[in-house]
Parts: sequence; structure tokens; C-alpha cells
Amino acid sequence: MAEEVKLFRNWSSPYGLRVLWALKLKGIEYEEVLEDLSNKSPLLLQYNPVYKKIPVLVHNEKPICESVLILEYLDETWKQNPLLPEDPYQRAKARFWAKFGDETILPTIRLGALIKEGKELEVAILSTIESLKYLEEELRGKKFFGGETIGLADLALGWIAYYMDVLEEVIGVKVIDQEKFPLLVAWIQEFSNIPMIKKSWPPRDKLHDRYAGFRRAALGEETPK
Repeated sequence: MAEEVKLFRNWSSPYGLRVLWALKLKGIEYEEVLEDLSNKSPLLLQYNPVYKKIPVLVHNEKPICESVLILEYLDETWKQNPLLPEDPYQRAKARFWAKFGDETILPTIRLGALIKEGKELEVAILSTIESLKYLEEELRGKKFFGGETIGLADLALGWIAYYMDVLEEVIGVKVIDQEKFPLLVAWIQEFSNIPMIKKSWPPRDKLHDRYAGFRRAALGEETPK
């Protein structure tokens, strides 16, 4: 039976992007369904009735939700170009950093600094910098978080390589610089130069306008669109 793979995502979400990268890395043929999250399709609601969110991977009509779980499913189903190492300890570490990025770094910058100003903005920036120091240390002696090749942690943290610069521009504060984070900057360059990564980023201007709109709305400057 032919494999049928569909990816439900939207244009701006870093969560859907990491699944797209995994599909491309493994050479899996798939159909992409771009969702308008202000008017979610009946299919999305059918496939993810609990959270009603993207991304959703549908493999032979079986839906899998939550981006990191989707990455693990892809890795277990398609063995080529593995995302997780064989060693159980290294596998656990990869999962840890993926979770750390989603639960610690992304919220402090996107749900913290992006919608704060004044002292609260300073606190959020300092918190983000402290978290990034752990990533800098983890990269010591390595090209990627996965070692010499990109793995699950790199895909999960990959948003940093593009979205962070956009967020920095919107809030007017530089968070990742060469002096503080030389290893992280080197990783960003290596990761971003991979052709499938470079071709997949959303339009920068459009993404900037989206986050700038969120910021203005959160600060009471306009109604969100």
C-alpha cells in the first residue's frame, strides 16, 4: 500500500516548520495543507479534536499531533537519516533540549519579551539570555546539537536560527551576539545554510509584521488582526 502523508500547518508556525524539515530530511513524500487559524478547517478539527491546533501529521488516515511527538513518530516509522541517536542517554538528552526550547526559551521570548516593555521586558530578556547560556554550553565541541549531523534537538530548536532575529528586531533588543554566544552563532550559520532549511523560512517581512502586530496589540496600541 502506498504511504499517504499529509502535513497540516500554517505559514508562520515554527512548530509546523520542524515537521516539514523532518519530512524533507528523510525524503518522505507528503501533501501540505496550509491552515488559516482564524478559520480552522473541518479536517483539522476532526484530526485534532482535543487541542484544535497545528501541526498535525496524518499518515494513512491516522493523525499524530504535537510537533516533537510527530518527529519521534517519523523517526520510528522511517529509519533513513535518523533524528535520534542509538544511545539511550543521548536520545534522552535530545528530548530534554527539545523540551527545554519549547517550555523555557520560546515562552520567555515570544510570550514574554515580545509583549512586555520597561522593567518586565528587561526581566524577560535576562531570563532568555540565561536560558541560551545552557544551549551555548551544550554546543561545546559539537557542530550541531545532534553532533556532526542535525537531529531532533536541532529541528526543535531550529526556530532560533531565524525567528529570534525577527523577534529581536521587533522588540529592539539584541539577544544573541557573537561575543556572548559564539557557538550558538556558529550553529545558527551552519543550520541556516542547509539548503532545505534556507528555502523553507517564511517571508521575513510578513513574519515581522505579524509579530509587530502582536506586540502593539499586547501593549494596547491596536486591535490584533
